[in-house]
Amino acid sequence: MRVYVYVDGLNVYYRALQRSRNKWLDLNQLAVRLLNPDDTVEKIKYFTTRVGARTNDLDAPRRQQLYLNALDTLPNIEMHFGSFLTKTKTRPLQANPTQFVTVLDTEEKGSDVNLASHLIHDGWQGVYDLALVMSQDSDLIEPLRMVKEDLRKTVGLIWLDGRRPNPRLTRVASFVRHASPADFAASQFDNPLLDANGNQITKPNTW
Repeated sequence: MRVYVYVDGLNVYYRALQRSRNKWLDLNQLAVRLLNPDDTVEKIKYFTTRVGARTNDLDAPRRQQLYLNALDTLPNIEMHFGSFLTKTKTRPLQANPTQFVTVLDTEEKGSDVNLASHLIHDGWQGVYDLALVMSQDSDLIEPLRMVKEDLRKTVGLIWLDGRRPNPRLTRVASFVRHASPADFAASQFDNPLLDANGNQITKPNTW
């Protein structure tokens, strides 16, 4: 089957990679490992947002860029970027709901909408037989349902954190497969690896 893979980068990171040593993840290797032998990964669409430097982690943008450079060595990768939106919000304190504080709240915007849009558009265009979605975001329930029921395409869901899958998501997916720590460990880029121009890309020493 012709397979397009749709990856919610931040969801994969926070659900499966944040506390692991497997952040140097080769998405093509992982997808092939989780699919059937007669499936062919034709395109990987990676949706994420560029992180900014924080006072406690000034090096985060450089580390992310190194990983994006590694992903860019995959011939079938396509990357799409959302953005972070920071605004002030006033909220009550848990210990004293009558007392309010104003905080800075940062939200990631765009990745889930972009993923859903590409998933449906590509299905409508008939470019895949199977869509493989790497995300646990429940906002994708309706797009998954539309692909399976309206477009009559096979849509698989990769569950990332080892917990019991959300039943609302499993109902709208054609199948659910678990990505285990062993799957992530076996799907790492070489370190170092070379880009198309022969430049060496080295995994960050710390993450």
